[in-house]
Amino acid sequence: MRTSATLFLCLLTLSLASCGSSATQTTAPASNGGDPGAGQSADKLATESAYAFLDTYTTDGGRIQRTDQGGDTVGEGQAYGMLAAAAVGDPHRFQNIWSWTEHNMLQSNGLLAFHWVGGRVVDPHPAADADLDAARALLVASCRFNRPDLRTAALKIGDAVLAHETAKAGSIDVLLPGPWANMGSHLVFNPSYVDPTTLRALAGASGNARFRALAAGGTHLIDQLTRPLPPDWAIVNPANGQATPVSAAAATSGPGMFTYDAPRTLIRFAVNPDSTARSALTRAWSVFRYTKPADIVTEHQLSGAPVGNAHDAITAVAVAGAAKAAGDTGAVSALLAEAAHRNAQHPSYFGAAWLALGRLLLTTDRLQPCGT
Repeated sequence: MRTSATLFLCLLTLSLASCGSSATQTTAPASNGGDPGAGQSADKLATESAYAFLDTYTTDGGRIQRTDQGGDTVGEGQAYGMLAAAAVGDPHRFQNIWSWTEHNMLQSNGLLAFHWVGGRVVDPHPAADADLDAARALLVASCRFNRPDLRTAALKIGDAVLAHETAKAGSIDVLLPGPWANMGSHLVFNPSYVDPTTLRALAGASGNARFRALAAGGTHLIDQLTRPLPPDWAIVNPANGQATPVSAAAATSGPGMFTYDAPRTLIRFAVNPDSTARSALTRAWSVFRYTKPADIVTEHQLSGAPVGNAHDAITAVAVAGAAKAAGDTGAVSALLAEAAHRNAQHPSYFGAAWLALGRLLLTTDRLQPCGT
């Protein structure tokens, strides 16, 4: 459900640190907070969700296929599979997915192609969320499986992100959704592509402070844009860093909406949030705090007003992230259970991926940066 855009047109409307130890880590710890029994239960649910995603959507050759969308593959899907395999400590499955990605999606510029169909890449334009998620997976796996070569691969992707998917807006460093997104008059921005944990991790692993500046810039922009919900898409004034919600990737105006992209913002920023991110996510939580999990719909105006009656798993996961960041941890398990219920009722590649990643990120330390 991720969006890729070409130079002037939107095509579809979808801190890991250096390894602190040389010892092989084949299993990861459960959540380090709360009741030990509850932590084990959360860890079990997270690993089961990860295996369910991998078992359902991974081919024998290591391709993550969107069976509900014609059996195609996108770069983000390969990254999701790598994250899930690294989290559960499955070196064979990780290598299988990474090898397919490396041979079929990784381009000469160091970034992942967006779309693969029928044996070939049909849209080579990269998307920064897939690139950062793949880099994160490689960093986690490098420590978990004692594979320095994977760390090297992660840093190469990170360098390519800096070279092709960043820009300046005044004094702010901006992560672009892809190389196409610098329009001169404005920068296209997708809040859900920014993962401050991954960017800080790349800073630690590489020693390059630009990654940390991108995390800070992304946090600043998301704080601007969360009103009280963040938009799927925005534009940024390159002169002063002012961010404005827009209706789509190719738009320059519009009220903006919280639909299928924006929920990932709440999940990514709920992991180790700084005070600014926590404030933004607390505003988002205020929209849902008194709504029953089953009544939370997918689409919302940025004011929080619900639109339509669609229900999707990722929205429930996102609200769990907002609740966690706001300190309302008692609501998290019920919201994740609602996400699992929705995905069971209406299974989808995207829902299964974010049910697994949401549980892993919000309730365990399995994707937490090693050595920190």
